[in-house]
Amino acid sequence: MHRTSIFSIPVAGRFAALAGSLAAIVTLGACHGGGAGGGSGADPSTEDQKIYYAVGMAISRQVQVFNFKPEEMAYVIQGLRDGVAGKKSVIDMNTYGPKMNEFAKKRSEARLGEEKAAATSFLEAAAKESGAQKTDSGLVVKTMKEGTGEFPKATDRVKVHYHGTLRDGKVFDSSVDRGQPATFALNQVVPCWTEGVQKIKVGGKAKLTCPSAIAYGDQGRPGIPPGAVLTFEVELLSIEAPTEAAPAMPPGMHAMPPLGGHGAPPPGATTPPASSTPPASSTPPAKK
Repeated sequence: MHRTSIFSIPVAGRFAALAGSLAAIVTLGACHGGGAGGGSGADPSTEDQKIYYAVGMAISRQVQVFNFKPEEMAYVIQGLRDGVAGKKSVIDMNTYGPKMNEFAKKRSEARLGEEKAAATSFLEAAAKESGAQKTDSGLVVKTMKEGTGEFPKATDRVKVHYHGTLRDGKVFDSSVDRGQPATFALNQVVPCWTEGVQKIKVGGKAKLTCPSAIAYGDQGRPGIPPGAVLTFEVELLSIEAPTEAAPAMPPGMHAMPPLGGHGAPPPGATTPPASSTPPASSTPPAKK
């Protein structure tokens, strides 16, 4: 079962859907003592407050494409407040509403260029680490602990613990933090994982540094910038016996769009997967 995202809506309707969602959040805040567009800044304590906060965090991921600066957010908030209060717009929406798509595209392209430039130097540094090996695909593998078991095949189901970070060290997904290993078929995840985990013996652990071309490409994901290089520390716990039905992907695991695609990113969680299913899905991703 897939969760709904504004990115499953045609481009023409995305910003209308987003505006409606944001307005709803501001309205909820106003109805519960926070005022339109402004709370006390305190951490949410009641169940309702935690839900409001969760919705706000989810929506924030959907507007990452704009890459707003702090000073720009002031105008976004002003627009929200005026809209919820029923005030007349201070700008002509017939003129500026249609410009949002082009603005988002320019911001996204600029961010992609910056990310790819930074990713290049990051990959070069990773490849120079002692014991690191760079493959033809650009994947950099560094053994952290030698295993004593077998190497898995691409068609095997494996059980792993993993910890995924961005260039700045920010964790975007981690089975370690969840305290629950992940089990999945190696041919149902992003190419970086399909290739990299085959280089780890059971009981071993390795650091996989993945260029975007074999991870999430130029699309990225909420929480993962377009063109981002990703680092995973992966411990191979076991090779699982085959089953008739493929297991559900673990939390965060979701399908990756075909390489070279430029469609809008799906919602939700983030991690190592493969083909083209929306993210926070519990169904195994199709091989691309």
